[in-house]
Amino acid sequence: MAYFAYRVNRPVDVYYTIGWVIVVLALLVLGNGIISRQFDKRLPWLKFGKRRLFAHLLLGITYSLIIINVAYILFKLIFTKEPPTSGQMIVTNAYGLVMFIPAFCVYFSLHFLGHWQKSELETEKFKKETLKSQFDNLKNHLDPHFLFNNLNILSALIDKDKEESKLFLDKFADVYRSLLKTKDEDLISVQDELEFINAYIYLLKTRFEENVIFNISVEKDALFKMIPPLTVQLLMENAIKHNIISEKRPLIVDVTSDGQSIKVCNSLNERPTDQTEVPGSGLDNIRNRYAYFSDELITVNKTEQEFCVTIPMIEVETI
Repeated sequence: MAYFAYRVNRPVDVYYTIGWVIVVLALLVLGNGIISRQFDKRLPWLKFGKRRLFAHLLLGITYSLIIINVAYILFKLIFTKEPPTSGQMIVTNAYGLVMFIPAFCVYFSLHFLGHWQKSELETEKFKKETLKSQFDNLKNHLDPHFLFNNLNILSALIDKDKEESKLFLDKFADVYRSLLKTKDEDLISVQDELEFINAYIYLLKTRFEENVIFNISVEKDALFKMIPPLTVQLLMENAIKHNIISEKRPLIVDVTSDGQSIKVCNSLNERPTDQTEVPGSGLDNIRNRYAYFSDELITVNKTEQEFCVTIPMIEVETI
């Protein structure tokens, strides 16, 4: 383009200029595409973001300037038989900086934006899959001690009271039937959760008798809203696990609801902390499960007498 600035009166020079521009653009697109693919292999955006940004930008601009100059020299020698002068090279690079380098920067910006969005989507997908995996594990969860203790109770009841042992076994079966029923469910209605909880409470009452007291008061409107399976059960399980239960100080668990949430509160008579157990892991599990479905937060309120967890209910539109 630059050498035509000295002989603009020749129409053929316009065609040479257009040809030079087309060749440079084609080589820039082709070469920068190859550079991008090589960088994707060696310095992926997700892992080497900052290093990739500067290395790719520097190499891309360097490559672009080399192509601009080499293409100009070749066009000059092939079509004019005259070597380029220093003045023509300066003008060529000036045109390159004005026309091609901004074009490369736009290309690079779009390429960077595309990969950044892809990385964000992959990160978000990974988080969702991780939460889904945790959620699936939790759905299959029931404290092994719960199974062991209830088998012992059943064994004792068989010798003591066959009718009671039969009822206990029916409730025991209801608990595990509910587990199988919700195994492939991401959300269940509050009503289904409470049906499961009723069977679960029966087993706990058989074990602890009057040393545990459950009060459940849930509004009818709340029954058809949704929560992840075993959410209330896990809170009850944590209350049993972390508190000393005795005749003098029975454990009291209250389950209530308003229009938007379910609140599970238990009286406090805390056991000594188990050093091998991660504090708050049960609540973290519940938070992770909710994070998969909703941005609403689970709130925890602890006083000297009571520990309360408020769980948002999820409304699902039906057709």
